[in-house]
Amino acid sequence: MPIVHHPTTLSLGPLEITGFGLAVLAGFAIAQIICQRELWRRGQDKEAAAIPDIVMAALIGTLIGAKSYYVVLTGDPSAFFSRGGFVFWGGFMGAVALCFAFIRYKKLDFLRIADVAGIAIAAGYAVGRTGCWAVGDDYGRPWDGFLATQFPEGAPPSTAAVMSQQFGVIFPPGTSPSEVIAVHPTQLYETVMGFGMFAILWAFRKHTHKAGWLFGLYCVVAGVERFIVEFFRAKDDRFVAGLTVAQVIGLTIILIGVGLMASRRKPA
Repeated sequence: MPIVHHPTTLSLGPLEITGFGLAVLAGFAIAQIICQRELWRRGQDKEAAAIPDIVMAALIGTLIGAKSYYVVLTGDPSAFFSRGGFVFWGGFMGAVALCFAFIRYKKLDFLRIADVAGIAIAAGYAVGRTGCWAVGDDYGRPWDGFLATQFPEGAPPSTAAVMSQQFGVIFPPGTSPSEVIAVHPTQLYETVMGFGMFAILWAFRKHTHKAGWLFGLYCVVAGVERFIVEFFRAKDDRFVAGLTVAQVIGLTIILIGVGLMASRRKPA
């Protein structure tokens, strides 16, 4: 029997907070704690003191980047103001761009901070993806195996009509459009893989390579994670050799990461 999912929300009087919002806030909070503690461990007190401001810049950059990316994908400028559409790669690029500008403005070392940020982003990503599960977003293609999940109240619901119209899934004749389809719980896959990325990066945090090597490693594992999980996602944007836009971006991020690791591999 498939798991039947129902959205998670927190009601505070007239205010209703979604599980996604809670998870994103928790992810950023955890990332800030990891960044500051690791920078303190490294004796980089000046950089550690700037982390709260850098995290705020990352949050703003994430929101702007994610929504801008979503507008490009949909071709609808009004989508910028919609409740959904928080696309990871767009948010990642927006956060990196704004944080780079802010860190340069503060006359701090971007790569030294980026190395620590890579560890923190992986942990925050794992926690943040639980928010996608909480609201029933970003699920996968039809599946009837272990952990297969139905999202009758998902965003959008995993009905045959939605899977067919939005994701191009073909069902046998006679399938009711309102039938709730069991799918891959890809949100949980990404949470597990996110913690796996964190474990890898944490294991290398005491490396002796030049600043930037560890962030390069983050780019590699993040790109690989996204490339893999996209094969299971319910998506309609497969356009290059059957790959999604996110996979193509993921491959690009991997190449950037490999370049960083190669150029920064010598001991500091």
